[in-house]
Amino acid sequence: MISRRTLVGSGALIAAGAGAALAQSGATQTLTAVDVHPRDYPTVEAVRWMGEEIERETGGRLRFRQYPSGQLGTETDTVNLARFHVLDIARVYLGAVNNMFPATQPLALPYIFRGEAHMRAVVDGPVGREILNTFERRDLVGLAFYDSGFRSMYNARHPIHSPQDMRGLKVRVPRADIFIQMLDAMGANATPIPFGEVFTGLQTHLLDGAENNWATFQSTRQYEVARYWSQTDHCAAPEALLMSKSRFDALSRSDRELILAKAQESVPVMRALWDHKQAAARQTVLDAGVHYNQADTEAFRRAVEPMKRRYMANADVAAMVRRIEAQA
Repeated sequence: MISRRTLVGSGALIAAGAGAALAQSGATQTLTAVDVHPRDYPTVEAVRWMGEEIERETGGRLRFRQYPSGQLGTETDTVNLARFHVLDIARVYLGAVNNMFPATQPLALPYIFRGEAHMRAVVDGPVGREILNTFERRDLVGLAFYDSGFRSMYNARHPIHSPQDMRGLKVRVPRADIFIQMLDAMGANATPIPFGEVFTGLQTHLLDGAENNWATFQSTRQYEVARYWSQTDHCAAPEALLMSKSRFDALSRSDRELILAKAQESVPVMRALWDHKQAAARQTVLDAGVHYNQADTEAFRRAVEPMKRRYMANADVAAMVRRIEAQA
């Protein structure tokens, strides 16, 4: 079993020998792909599909080895491991990398998308491609965007109807300035801790709540310790499938084209799985007795408007937001 410690320790050797190894005609090459979600999660299954397609089309010469369930660290860890060619492919939530990649920030602003169709149209179009291209500035190749759904609040205390109900609640957020400022604007005490520590944090009352989508709420079993779901739909930032640029560049041109093509073809595969998973997860959670309520989304929109205006003071962010809104 490979470990994060093993990967980090051998990273320099892997990077040094990669070019020579990949240059060998016909040599079998294994690409490592990581995700913090479990094996049956739509993003993991979509990458599995992508790997199987690539293996089939190359006659087994290129294949994927997957490490789901956060085996190799947090999303921030895996992005950096990919940047330095310690691993090859990482699926990450944009909220976890907003600080590292500022061009992604417009996609993570609260209430930026009017609905799922709007979000998909944006990331599938020129705006999405431009943002994916910016990852190359820091030694990554943006392969595709995957869905992450609309995020809402859940907690172990009480229903949340308006920002007033958030006061005093310790709510977990990704380690990203946008999310910290967003939750602070909503009245909560934003608490940035790693994704893998949320269940224990809720169980031990280090946290009162968190925010995420139905699929993650269910797959992590956080609904067992946070019994109130409040539909705020405050953010729909997508997820990015990224690849080590040095690993990508070391491949032949035809292999690079194949990876890019199959990554894009994996998007509708992921979305079909995602739509089913979201519906099933929601039903599982509600059947388990979690209390559901629709929050006053207009009150939440008003609460976060000042922090959005601060981001819009940046001309590049404002221009991108206008393009996103034009597609609504």
